[in-house]
Amino acid sequence: MSAFPDLTAAQWSVLVIAAVFVGIAKTALPGLATLSVALFAAVLPARESTAVMVPLLIAGDLYAIWMYRHDVDWRTLGRLAPAILVGLGTGALVLWRIDDAGMKRMIGIILLLLTAATLWMMRRRGRRGPGRGAGTARTFSRSPVARWVYGSLGGFTTMVANAGGPPMTMYFVASGFDVMRFMGTQAYFFFLVNVTKMPFQIGLGLISAHSLRLDAVLLAPLVVGALAGGFVIRRMSTTVFDVLVIALTVFSSVFLLF
Repeated sequence: MSAFPDLTAAQWSVLVIAAVFVGIAKTALPGLATLSVALFAAVLPARESTAVMVPLLIAGDLYAIWMYRHDVDWRTLGRLAPAILVGLGTGALVLWRIDDAGMKRMIGIILLLLTAATLWMMRRRGRRGPGRGAGTARTFSRSPVARWVYGSLGGFTTMVANAGGPPMTMYFVASGFDVMRFMGTQAYFFFLVNVTKMPFQIGLGLISAHSLRLDAVLLAPLVVGALAGGFVIRRMSTTVFDVLVIALTVFSSVFLLF
């Protein structure tokens, strides 16, 4: 990656806000991560912005893993692993073939369609009543079709634009995860995925000393965001959490279209 251009005070402010959002996303509201992707891409070229974000995301993942270390659902992660690996590989190939604008629009459209399908499924589940709805959620989380659709899209979108949050948010919400199980499972999921992405990013020449220097500057605001998220999540009900993460997913997906 070429050296970063000089950034204005306004551009630095956007990057700092985006880093704070990454921290909050990792410990409280996952939907903010995709909004951070859009903010980074507004200041830096889209391909380069993904490389800058990966080390920041890993730093946030490490904090989230420590915070939610007792709440991970390893069985769910194991079932998702094959589909995620296929999505990562496909995303690495697409990075060579698509431009920045086309990539963002494509992901925005995919995420909106996926969100609409998930909300429709959740609405049907809700009509069946609490007991039957919970059973449907468990069935959904074990469905091979759901795992391959959401897992492969999660791997693909996180590789090409660090936007894997919306597919996995929809999967975990539709599977009936409570707040802590949701946050713990997604913390380990994204840590493993982001570490796996590093060799691809390095091989494509996107991660460099320049991007790592920018990461070092943005680490402090990320920590501030992570601490704020940790404070908020302890005071949030599952119902409020689900509504917020779905709303943020829709908003950030629309943001990627423009």
